[in-house]
Amino acid sequence: MRQMETDPKQIAFRQLPLDLPVQVASDRDDLIVSGANRLAVEMIDAWPDWPGPLMLLVGPPGSGKSHIASVWARTCGAQIMPAQDIRANAAPTSNLLVIEDAAHGIVDEAALFHTLNHVRAESGHCLITSHSLPGQWGIVLPDLVSRLRAAQTVTLAAPDDALLSAVMVKLLADRQVEAPASVIEWLLPRMERSLDSARKLVAEMDRQALARGTKITRSVASVALTRVTGGD
Repeated sequence: MRQMETDPKQIAFRQLPLDLPVQVASDRDDLIVSGANRLAVEMIDAWPDWPGPLMLLVGPPGSGKSHIASVWARTCGAQIMPAQDIRANAAPTSNLLVIEDAAHGIVDEAALFHTLNHVRAESGHCLITSHSLPGQWGIVLPDLVSRLRAAQTVTLAAPDDALLSAVMVKLLADRQVEAPASVIEWLLPRMERSLDSARKLVAEMDRQALARGTKITRSVASVALTRVTGGD
C-alpha cells in the first residue's frame, strides 16, 4: 500500500501557493481576434489612415476595450489618460491620446473640447473608450456634441465563446500551465461573459491546482468558478 505523505513542509507548500508575477504578452501579435472584436482590431490596424482625428470605442464592461486601446497606444506611442483626469490644467503631452472610460458625470466638457482641439491642431489622433455612446454622457456643450457626433464609432460585442476560449488558453500559457479543452468547454456556458472573468478564473484555477499539487481538472475548475462568482 502506498504510504501517505505526511511531511508538514510539503503539505504547507501545497496549501500556500505563492502569487508570483505573471508575464502577460500584450503586443499586437498577441491580440486575439474573433467576431466580437474584429471591427475594433481592424480599426487600430488601419491607423494612421483613420477617417478623422477622433475614434470612439464603445462596448460593455469586460469586452476588451482597454486592452485594444493599450495595444494601439503601445503601437503608436500614445499617451493614456483616464477621462476623469481630463482637466483644463492637465493638458496632454502628446498629439496621440487614449482617453479611457468616458461616461456621464465624469467628463469635464470644456477641458475635453480643448483637448480634442489640441489633438486636431497637432495633426494627431485620439481614441476614446466608453461603456456607452456619447449621447448618454449628458454633454450639453454644442461644439463638443458636434465633435463627438462627427467621430467614427466602433462597437465591441460581449466576448463570444471563441474569444473567451482563446483568451483562457493564452492566459494559461502566460502562466506556463494548460488545461484540457474539455475543462474550458465546461466553463464557457457557466462563466460571466467578460475578459475580466476569464482572467480571474485562470488565476484561481492555477492557484487551486498548485494548492492541491495537481493538474487543472474539472474539479479544480468548479472550485475556481465558485470562488470567482462568490457562490457557496
